[in-house]
Amino acid sequence: MNYVSTRGRQETVTSAMAIQRGIASDGGLFVPDHIPQVDHDFIAALVPLDYRQRAQMILSRFLTDYSEQELTECLKAAYNMEKFDCPEIAPLHPVDGQNVLELWHGPTSAFKDMALQVLPRILSLALAKNKEQSDIVILVATSGDTGKAALEGFKDVDRIRIIVFYPHNGVSEIQRLQMVSQEGNNVDVVAVEGNFDDAQTGVKILFQDRDFQAKLAAAGLQFSSANSINWGRLAPQIVYYFSAYADLLANGRIVLGQPVNFAVPTGNFGNILAGYYAKLMGLPVARFICASNSNNVLTDFLQTGVYDRQREFFKTLSPSMDILVSSNLERLLYHITNGNAEQVSEWMEKLKTEGRYSVTGQDLANIQSLFWSGWADDHLTVEAIRRVHREYAYVMDPHTAVAWQVYEQYRSQTNDDTPCVIVSTASPFKFNESVLQAVDGQNFSAQEGEFSALQALSQRTGLKVPPALAELADKPVRHTLVCAKEDMPVVVADLLGI
Repeated sequence: MNYVSTRGRQETVTSAMAIQRGIASDGGLFVPDHIPQVDHDFIAALVPLDYRQRAQMILSRFLTDYSEQELTECLKAAYNMEKFDCPEIAPLHPVDGQNVLELWHGPTSAFKDMALQVLPRILSLALAKNKEQSDIVILVATSGDTGKAALEGFKDVDRIRIIVFYPHNGVSEIQRLQMVSQEGNNVDVVAVEGNFDDAQTGVKILFQDRDFQAKLAAAGLQFSSANSINWGRLAPQIVYYFSAYADLLANGRIVLGQPVNFAVPTGNFGNILAGYYAKLMGLPVARFICASNSNNVLTDFLQTGVYDRQREFFKTLSPSMDILVSSNLERLLYHITNGNAEQVSEWMEKLKTEGRYSVTGQDLANIQSLFWSGWADDHLTVEAIRRVHREYAYVMDPHTAVAWQVYEQYRSQTNDDTPCVIVSTASPFKFNESVLQAVDGQNFSAQEGEFSALQALSQRTGLKVPPALAELADKPVRHTLVCAKEDMPVVVADLLGI
């Protein structure tokens, strides 16, 4: 299998090259040149397998220039009990007849671990496969969770340097502490004065700056990405949709071939897009319920076809979704238009120059046949956390609560009783103050401290604080750099010494 750009002006490349580059030279995103198809027998064969084995069967369809042994070794190193706190890796938890897919049992307590424990390993192999002489500089813009997961995954990996940009005062305190205390000889963390979109735009500009790339090349370096714009980050996320379906089969909650729905909290559209790829492959999915917070640009787009990033930006209790430019939507548009790269390029140029674009006609109808959308503000988010804990003794983080609340909206408006999987993207302990206030009415001041809130939430819910979060109390701050968004190129040059 080879990969092409969503904007059509990039040569065909292997999966290893697509992963190494991260983004196409024309600014587009790499997509597979065809979608591998699976049947019901393939899905049934997943049921008795463990998560690593399921991942092997899915990823081998997309990473065809990697050997079976190479994938086996990568997956063995990524998904194990040293990294994850449960053998299922991505367990399916029943709650009130619904099914919550918990994707946060990895080392940073967020769903980004599902992909970012794999990506560093397949990227290192890609360098060897491509006979690449340059070392790699990973640039990451994060709205909270990707940063820490990428830092942890790439820490001290040979021939790879990683620089993470996050919005100053735009992530939870736990997320910030996870990043600024990061150890490793090859890592840097920088706060950007602005929001996530400012950081993401700055990274994209650097990727397309040919003069800057020439300076990198002269220093024996080249850029790549660990955001979900990188196919090597997105492909492993396809796995957990198949794994959830296999677990539903194993538990007798559905029969083979029965359609299911997935309710997904998403900002950059990567998580839900991975589910779309699973459906394209043949996984029986009826609808994807796209859940947004008050930054509901995706809700408006899916309901009207108009994508307009020119709107007020809100800081919410679910900061990983505080995004107004959803990069992965470009891949959906490419597939919905049957690979019309010229049309995709036109839309992306309008987004860049005018701040908006519009999808109409059959293209919009096709999108709306697959995706239902809704949003929940902070008040509804807190209410969902409180109610689910009170009624079912289950504790959700704010992002999961957004998905739960929007799924309830969907059920109320459609009366659809198709079995649903609610995708849970972070441990409640990563957002301890918000969750504690919701379940117990307690407010913790800055003076009382983040770690008092962790212990209070543990005592209130009976859940154990993830060790990596508890250990943050004793870790020194290592990264203090703050920059203006327009100074990101200067900061990168200084950090790399070029």
